[in-house]
Amino acid sequence: MSPKYIRLYLGPVVQVINICDALEQASIVPVIKDRAESARLAGFGSFSTDQEVWIHPDEEKQAKEILESLSL
Repeated sequence: MSPKYIRLYLGPVVQVINICDALEQASIVPVIKDRAESARLAGFGSFSTDQEVWIHPDEEKQAKEILESLSL
């Protein structure tokens, strides 16, 4: 991932979906990184089921406030 983005969250898919929905309602476009899916598409196995949510640094403060309000 480009150093221009900040990882906001790492966790289960269900939580990532909730976070992304809340961010998109605030007009923040998250980038989802799924290492297990990337490995599967490349023909490798992976045990991880977690996904990562990345955001642009300009939106970090607002995104962290949204994340805290979700009480995960």
